[in-house]
Amino acid sequence: MGRHIRSGDRAIWTEQVGRGPDVLLIGGLGDTVESWQFQLDGLADRYRLTAFDNRGAGRSPMPDGPTTVEAMADDAAAVLEALGIASAHVAGFSGGAMISQELALRHPDVVRSLVLQSTWPAMDPHLSQWVRFIHWLAGAAPSERAFLEGFFLAIYTPRAHNDGTVAAVIEEAIAFPHKQSPEDTQRTLDAFAVHRTLDRLDRISAPTLVLAGGIDPTAHPELGRAVAERIGGAAFEVWETESHQPFQEVPDRWNARVDAFWREVEARTGTPAPRDAADDAWSPDRPPESARPVGTS
Repeated sequence: MGRHIRSGDRAIWTEQVGRGPDVLLIGGLGDTVESWQFQLDGLADRYRLTAFDNRGAGRSPMPDGPTTVEAMADDAAAVLEALGIASAHVAGFSGGAMISQELALRHPDVVRSLVLQSTWPAMDPHLSQWVRFIHWLAGAAPSERAFLEGFFLAIYTPRAHNDGTVAAVIEEAIAFPHKQSPEDTQRTLDAFAVHRTLDRLDRISAPTLVLAGGIDPTAHPELGRAVAERIGGAAFEVWETESHQPFQEVPDRWNARVDAFWREVEARTGTPAPRDAADDAWSPDRPPESARPVGTS
């Protein structure tokens, strides 16, 4: 079960499962702990995973005043501090990948490694125009369902739309009791739209894996490549048949890839590798079962 941690006057909803090396999971626009359900279920036998609701999403209230990626990165650092975690492997997707970049820049000592899914160093004109459209859609859509149906066209593959995956995600999102308001969606979009790390990425020294979906129409592969080229030693991979959120659409493949990356980092730094489930008889705490994660991007 999750709980709120306190950072000054901020309340941040946080959940933690598993045992092993620490991992911090950072979601994107409007995303909550539930967006990482496949990772919380699939990796807790090897890692201690911490996920949280970003400010203004789910059970974490939006504070007054401007919303910035810098402030969201400080929230992530506050979660680690409150839980007594000195450093963690950090994985973020979409806007959460921007928060992860900023976390590594502002709080480098807490980041053991970075996995950046569907990321960018600064929005290009195409992505900027898409964000302006979603900003408009959040306020103009006649219903939550209409907003999600339009938004998810650019988030999930045609495969996921055609096999019923997206319909199931929409039903879970509509049933989810802790919704992000359209106004908070727009404030978060505004923060992502103006944020740039382009000229600072060479300061990141943490081992980094950048993943891009080959058919992602938003954070297209050229943007991910631009991030990887500016972080020394970063690995870059394009998954040609995937879109914005392969960690939800092909979670077994995604989990295996990041597990291999984290094991490589642990081996390189001389830290014992995470246990396999069959290594001994201990069993980690598990989150409640969920058929599909609830999330946006």
